[in-house]
Amino acid sequence: MRVVSVAISEKKGMKKTPVQEAVLVEGFGIEGDAHGGKWHRQVSLLAEESINKMKAMGLDVSFGSFAENISTEGLELNKLPIGTLLKLGEDVLLSVSQIGKECHTRCAIYHQAGDCVMPKEGIFAYVLRGGTIKSGDSIEILDGLTAAVMTVSDKGSKGERIDTAGPKIQVLLAELGICTVETTTVPDDIEDIQNVLKDWINSGHDLIVTTGGTGLSKRDVTPEATLPLIEKQVPGIMEAVRYHTGKITDRAYLTRGMAGVAKDSLIINLPGSEKAVEESLEVISKFLVHGLDTLKGKAKDCGRK
Repeated sequence: MRVVSVAISEKKGMKKTPVQEAVLVEGFGIEGDAHGGKWHRQVSLLAEESINKMKAMGLDVSFGSFAENISTEGLELNKLPIGTLLKLGEDVLLSVSQIGKECHTRCAIYHQAGDCVMPKEGIFAYVLRGGTIKSGDSIEILDGLTAAVMTVSDKGSKGERIDTAGPKIQVLLAELGICTVETTTVPDDIEDIQNVLKDWINSGHDLIVTTGGTGLSKRDVTPEATLPLIEKQVPGIMEAVRYHTGKITDRAYLTRGMAGVAKDSLIINLPGSEKAVEESLEVISKFLVHGLDTLKGKAKDCGRK
């Protein structure tokens, strides 16, 4: 697996131009590229194999034609879970943040061929560690922290509501280098929630995040489903969330989410809205990775000087 091309553009909405090498900046993207910024789609990747599909359809395309930053060889990009860690060359570390994208306007390539590979087979990544990359650099998939994300929603489980909180959690975890390997949606039912939690705990996922079912309605039972499975409670996690998000809205004090350890997994109950999980994870992100490393026995020192 290797990098076959690196390309940039000064403006969005145009083809990218291949360059000999590029500098990636942590938390930003590629220097000089229009798509760099404080968001989750900092770098785009597309496989050379995908580009060759379009060439076989008679299109005159090359590296950068699909506005991809990095073209790869030997890697099925669209099969990688959100949060997968990719090491490029000697230094660069990327975390996959999105698979494919929605095209709101049809590009010239689509009108020529009636199809385009980037929306289905391209991916995006967050830059966890910067450095310089060039054509020929190796690509390595690294082992890292794993997560499973459960959305608890009666309507969501019936397909009557589009879940935005669950996908948002995956993106935010990817920015921390945590790979989401399983997701599901279940109704607000203690037995259904516990059945999935038990499977995930036995699978040994480092982190299990639930979203939804933490309020005061009769159907909100996520904490009740979680508590019997927890061996060690970690109350400080949700205390911090309620304290900090309570400064944004006093309704945060009504959420009953809890956190704790079951076997080798840390379980965290988050609220059900996209805005609430984003605010909650902003608080948790400051100490989450250290907590998971401690749970795995990898943290060198839990104290501070």
